[in-house]
Amino acid sequence: MDGLSSLQTLQALSNLLTTTDEADDEQDVKSAQPSAKLGPGNIGPPSQSNTTKEASYTKRSNKDIWDEEEVPDGSQFDDLTDLRPEPEFEMMFRQCVGTEDLFLGMSGKDPSSMCCEGLLVKVKLPDTKASDVVLDIREKFLDLRTPKFKLGLHLPHPVHQEEGKARFISERQQLEISLLLRRPTDFVYS
Repeated sequence: MDGLSSLQTLQALSNLLTTTDEADDEQDVKSAQPSAKLGPGNIGPPSQSNTTKEASYTKRSNKDIWDEEEVPDGSQFDDLTDLRPEPEFEMMFRQCVGTEDLFLGMSGKDPSSMCCEGLLVKVKLPDTKASDVVLDIREKFLDLRTPKFKLGLHLPHPVHQEEGKARFISERQQLEISLLLRRPTDFVYS
């Protein structure tokens, strides 16, 4: 048994099992000197050459710190120097549900927000008149301003900004904003 573990025996066995092409490859591997140590950066696909990396960095302006896609919609309305308080608000999703949905489940609707058609935002505005309210609706942002309050609300889903409705209920001092959601499957049902 001692003879099987010797280095010469293992090399002889290796020479018997390898073909001539593999033997040439082994000689190349043995004679090659390592040019650099491998590290965590060597894991994965090879990186681009330095010239292409430099070209991608020079395309951007040197004063840009982020891309336009990274900035959320409505961030231009964020005014940190404006100290007006944010009013109380409530956001609810709306679904048009009929008896065939409720009892038979024929349309396949579920309680998730993806099956909702609308969004209702109720904002309490005490001591405010309807003429004092300035409302701006964007696809993913609601901007509401009054002399006493300021509300900048990022919406959870895109909306049809032209098809929204708002009504001010003086008795409750509340503004109700009804918005129609823009869903990715709208074109299927139209």
